[in-house]
Amino acid sequence: MPVEKTTLDEEKSDKKKNKVKKRLVVFGVILIILLVSCDVRLKRVTYTIESDKVDTPVTIVYMSDLHSDWYGKNQKSLIKAVEKASPDVVLLGGDIFDDKKDYHNAEITLRELSERYPCYYVTGNHEFWGKDIENILSIVRSYGVTVLDGKCETIEINGQKINICGVDDPDADIYLKDYKTIDEQLEYVDKISNKKYFTILMSHRPELYDKYATYDFDLVLSGHAHGGQWSIPFLLDGVYAPHQGIFPEYVGGQYDYDGGTMIVSRGLSRMSPPVPRIFNRPELLIIEVK
Repeated sequence: MPVEKTTLDEEKSDKKKNKVKKRLVVFGVILIILLVSCDVRLKRVTYTIESDKVDTPVTIVYMSDLHSDWYGKNQKSLIKAVEKASPDVVLLGGDIFDDKKDYHNAEITLRELSERYPCYYVTGNHEFWGKDIENILSIVRSYGVTVLDGKCETIEINGQKINICGVDDPDADIYLKDYKTIDEQLEYVDKISNKKYFTILMSHRPELYDKYATYDFDLVLSGHAHGGQWSIPFLLDGVYAPHQGIFPEYVGGQYDYDGGTMIVSRGLSRMSPPVPRIFNRPELLIIEVK
């Protein structure tokens, strides 16, 4: 009898250990999924655009929707990622500032970038929501960054000329006097830009894709959608985006149209209350025009 009792005790002990192991495995899998899904490490995403208007390669860094988030002391990890790309120009596509946070991290980012590269800036909706737009634009300009508010500049890079155009976020209509609508701004920058040069348009809102496609811009750069906030790998690119709603069409990536391309950034904001990013890492865009 003692032998049988010992055997039964051992069997019970083995079963208990197996249950514990299974629970640990399940817990481990859940933990890994959570860690991966909530990963907010910065990633670099590169796009290549080919054009007959460019003889030598041009490297562009595009950043959008920073929302004055922190990337280490003096924004070290963000600036380091930009430096690694060795850009010819840095384009800032709106919501670099935020209406709920202080401007500290946004200012450091502008300072560090403007000391190294020519920089161009357009507004996003959050720059207007804080009702401090004149101060924000004054800060941007104080770092030598060019604000493109319905303007277009022709610059020379690697011995060739390209046009960089930009329009205000449509919410400017609420907060600015004598504001030209986005339609008026688009008409104007399209008219004044010399189309024999490669022409870039910066406009914060990707949902206006159909409008952009009616003009002769070679490349449109947008943000705003934050990658749809939540993503389901291999199934769903984004769940929700402002001004697009549920299951938005333009959340991040490349969208071609006849004669041009729109590229949408998933944004740099890592802390976007009240909804966290899921399977949706913040990204810095590197665009190679060849």
